[in-house]
Amino acid sequence: MTGSLVLYSVSQRIATISINRPEKRNALNPELVSQLTAAFINASEDDEVKVIVLKANGDVFSAGADLAYLQQLQQNSYEENLADSENLKRLFTTIYYLPKVVIAQVEGHAIAGGCGLATVCDIIFSVPEANFGYTEVKLGFVPAIVSCFLLRKTSETVAKRILLTGELFSAQQALDYGLITFVTNKNEIDQKVNDFALNLCTEASSNSLMVTKQLIGQTTNPLLEKSLSLAVQINARVRDSEDFKKGVASFVNKEKIKW
Repeated sequence: MTGSLVLYSVSQRIATISINRPEKRNALNPELVSQLTAAFINASEDDEVKVIVLKANGDVFSAGADLAYLQQLQQNSYEENLADSENLKRLFTTIYYLPKVVIAQVEGHAIAGGCGLATVCDIIFSVPEANFGYTEVKLGFVPAIVSCFLLRKTSETVAKRILLTGELFSAQQALDYGLITFVTNKNEIDQKVNDFALNLCTEASSNSLMVTKQLIGQTTNPLLEKSLSLAVQINARVRDSEDFKKGVASFVNKEKIKW
């Protein structure tokens, strides 16, 4: 499958899904979320694919929601924001529950929803120069959906620090927090990711990989669906708040927000 926003290719049983919106810093919008979800479903059903690599073209992995998208959210009804939140939840859960291993190759900053996208992958490689961060609170928003996954990857102490402050943190810090798996130099990351993926393809049973991933997900997240349903509602409700409207307006006008 090939699209303007998402590219898909397969080689040596490895599917590569590339976010292809570099001119917008690979920012998320409804069309990109939909195309990514479709690409992962396609890879899941592709008998020629055993492992999936998610990467992005350009200098940024993903900067989160784009400007036009944020502006549209301000105009949406609660029901429209609920449906939109469900679409983001579907993308994240598609990756999380996918019966095949998903490797994120992060070669640039992963911010807000972009950080969430990396977080839900099974294995995450990052270059040292990449920054991570869940910056939603700085816009009067909440990282509701991703928090359901983040709290299973790191401690409550770390989650509170990075979610409440909205601070950016380095790839090394992300590694220390348990959010990513490897930090690899830019000139080596392609080869390292390919070698790791090929090793899974040649040294592990497809069924065993699938069942092991399911086992980890189901035993560590027995209440995940309940948490996500609540998070979707919180997402939609907060988008109607005055703080969110104030935060987006300040962001659009490039003004410092006075909270």
